Amino acid sequence: MFTKAKEAHKFVQEKLQGRSPRLAIVLGSGLGDFADKVEDRIEIKYNEIPHFHKTSVKGHKGRLVCGFINGVEVIVMQGRFHAYEGHSQEIVTLPVRTLGLLGVKTILLTNAAGGINPQYSPGDLVCITDHINLTGKNPLIGINDDEQGERFPDMSNAYNPELNESLYDCAKQLNIDLKSGVYAAVLGPSYETPAEVKMLGILGADLVGMSTFAETISAHHMGMRVCAISCVTNLAAGLSAEKLDHDDVKNVANMAMQKFTDLLLKAVGELK
Repeated sequence: MFTKAKEAHKFVQEKLQGRSPRLAIVLGSGLGDFADKVEDRIEIKYNEIPHFHKTSVKGHKGRLVCGFINGVEVIVMQGRFHAYEGHSQEIVTLPVRTLGLLGVKTILLTNAAGGINPQYSPGDLVCITDHINLTGKNPLIGINDDEQGERFPDMSNAYNPELNESLYDCAKQLNIDLKSGVYAAVLGPSYETPAEVKMLGILGADLVGMSTFAETISAHHMGMRVCAISCVTNLAAGLSAEKLDHDDVKNVANMAMQKFTDLLLKAVGELK
C-alpha cells in the first residue's frame, strides 16, 4: 500500500528544493482558486508525480502548490482524486500519504457538499465535526504498515477539536457564520435520491458529499491533525425544486469564495 506513496514522496521532496511545509490544505470543487494566494510558489502537476493521476473533474486543476501564505509555509492540493472516477482507495489517498511522508503535521480538507440540515443555505461554510462513511470502502483495508500507523486507529476525534475551535475563533473575528455539522460520505457520482437524503438526515447527517472521509482516515492513521470545511453549494435532493448540476455547484462555491478565502487566510496562522 505504501510503496507508491514513498516513490511519490521522493519525487516531490526533490522538487520542493529543501522546503518542509507542516501545514497542508486540500481544495475541493470550485475552491481551487485559493491556491492563487500562495506566494513564492513551486508548482508540480499531478500527472508528473509517480503514481498520481490527471484529475478528470471540472474544478480540480490537479496541482501541488508549495509556498507561503502570510509568512507560513504551506503545501496546497489544488484538486483531489475520487473513487467515482474509477480510482482505488490507495490512489484516492495517495496524495495525503505523500504529504504525511513529507512531514506535514496538520491538514485542512475542504469540499463542496449538499446541505441536509434545514438551517443551511447555499453558500454557507460548515466546520465538519464528524463523518458517516456510507461508501462501503476504507483506505486502511489490506496489510498494515506499522511504521505508518496502527492497525486499528481510534476515530473518536478524527476532526481535531482544538483545530475546530481555532476555525470558529477565526470565523468569529471575521464575522463569518461558520456552522458545524456531520458529513455523510457516499460513493457517487450520481447525486442522492430524495429518499436517500431523507435517510441520511435520520442517521444524523447534516451534509452529504463524495470525498474527504478517506483522506481523513489516512491522515489520522499517519498521526496528522485533521480539520475540514464544507461549502454548502446546494440543498440536497428533495429539499428544493432545483435540479442538481455540477456547474451550479461550482458557481455557488465561487460566490462563497471571498469569505472562504478570508477564513483560510486567517486560519493559516492558527493551524500551523
